[in-house]
Amino acid sequence: MESVEVFVARQPIFDRNRKVWGYELLFRSSASAMHFDGSDASSATRQVISNSMLSIGFDKLLRGKQACINFGRDMLLHEWYSTLPKECTVIELTEDIEPDPEVLAAVSRMRKEGYRIALDDFRPGPRMDSLIDLANMIKLEMHTPKPQQEVMLRDFQARGIRMLSEKVETDSDFRWALRAGYDYFQGNFFARPVVMQGTQIPALKLHCLRMIQEAHRPELDFTRLAALISQDVALSYKLMRYANSAHFGRQSRVHSIHRALVVLGEYGIRKWISIAALPAIAEEKPGELITQSLVRGRFCELLAQATGEGVEDQAFLVGLFSLLDALLDRPLEDALDELGLAARLDSVLRGQAPEECVLNTIYNLVRRYEMADWDEVERLAGRLGTPAELVGAAYREALPWADEMART
Repeated sequence: MESVEVFVARQPIFDRNRKVWGYELLFRSSASAMHFDGSDASSATRQVISNSMLSIGFDKLLRGKQACINFGRDMLLHEWYSTLPKECTVIELTEDIEPDPEVLAAVSRMRKEGYRIALDDFRPGPRMDSLIDLANMIKLEMHTPKPQQEVMLRDFQARGIRMLSEKVETDSDFRWALRAGYDYFQGNFFARPVVMQGTQIPALKLHCLRMIQEAHRPELDFTRLAALISQDVALSYKLMRYANSAHFGRQSRVHSIHRALVVLGEYGIRKWISIAALPAIAEEKPGELITQSLVRGRFCELLAQATGEGVEDQAFLVGLFSLLDALLDRPLEDALDELGLAARLDSVLRGQAPEECVLNTIYNLVRRYEMADWDEVERLAGRLGTPAELVGAAYREALPWADEMART
């Protein structure tokens, strides 16, 4: 269950003004690896996607630029591209792909879905004509004979295809490619691939984070949520036991996960999943850390109830996830990137919410109460319109509730 270090190399791609347009993302097995180690290409691409999106983060890797990622036949036909954001992704089809009917159908689907297609290490020939018709970009290696490059540049650019000169190794290479009319440039003359490092969350924790993300979409998809819960036997058991408990006072028993979710309702689902997933997220952490998270969640929820603003469920999550950095052993900003909470909750936990935001006031009040900063507690309680004695009562109610939740 321990977190492990993961790696992705990125090599910049420049435009005609020598400004970074994007990065080609490449598999690396370690921080010191200089080249792809020759392992299975499909596996390498899967790891690039997983490490880029889930461990390091596309925002951190790209900083608003484009990502170019190699795809072979297997990855293409299994539609792994669908996990990537189309607005910043270019799918590079490797030179060994044969444009048979299955491949052409898959590439056509990608284009219709809004993905851009590049042909990597391009070699001209009649068999490539059908793929050229679907391409947005073609990458030509610098060692291709220059007269041949010039012919292809004129032909392909006239068809609206962007051209990239790769393996640009010297200043003279770049100057020739610039005069020839290439749109983009890539090679060691500009920069060698730089290895980026991140921490991979164990599968169980990642599954729980995905369930929390799904549960907090603006509109719940019960079918998709039930499918996620069904993948975890322990959570499925806990859900069925909870839905059939005396708490709901049902005469007939619930026999399916989907029905159990209906019984809980939207607010109940969001709260239950957050609590049920917490022990897995906090694997091998002190039990007191879980209890403290639950105390904060319930404390925030009770204060929100007193305001009458209807933000109890959001306040509960703010308190529950306020210790997420300690639970996941990573900076809070990175943990929040992975969790994908609604913008309002996210801004409160990052300390970026406006001072007048009611959730922000509740969260600050809870933290000041824990610090015994009574003057600030009184000021913040006044802003909420909540008597100071009610704040203390809410805290005393949160303690036994959190203990009970932690035990169960």
